Amino acid sequence: MDNEQRLDALEVALNNEIRERDFYLKNAARTKNAPGREMFSRIALDETEHYERLKKLHEEWKVNARWPETVPLTVNETNVRDILVNTLKKVDASEPCDADDLGAVKTAVEFEEKGVIFYKDLAASSTDEREKAFFGLLSSIEYEHYLSLRDAEEYFENPAAWFVKTEHSMRDGG
Repeated sequence: MDNEQRLDALEVALNNEIRERDFYLKNAARTKNAPGREMFSRIALDETEHYERLKKLHEEWKVNARWPETVPLTVNETNVRDILVNTLKKVDASEPCDADDLGAVKTAVEFEEKGVIFYKDLAASSTDEREKAFFGLLSSIEYEHYLSLRDAEEYFENPAAWFVKTEHSMRDGG
């Protein structure tokens, strides 16, 4: 990937991260569902952090046309799935959920799936090992978001079944 292609890719990444963050914040404010609110808020914070790191990278790359020494190779890693499960343990299974919640989660699943592929492709096209590692990390975090959102989708579609699956309840014939 040449310098101009890399800058274009970073601009796409910046736009995606800010658009997704705004989407998550809007849905965190809109939903009446506590687990959904907490999950959307947490992912919004992650997307903000991704944006800030990518912004620094973009600025440095514009000036020096190489991977900067000052951009950290780690980002805040939060297990969003744990947040969802822990929050759900504190709420009633009949917590209100509406079609907008489910629709938001389905849209978010698509965002995150595209993000996984986008960052994986950036990592694959990178020649600098630090750059490759950074984009690989972002891809793995987006994948964590994707899995969390798929869990949330299952929860919003059928909370009782989600609880049975998550709590690994056992039933016997007796």
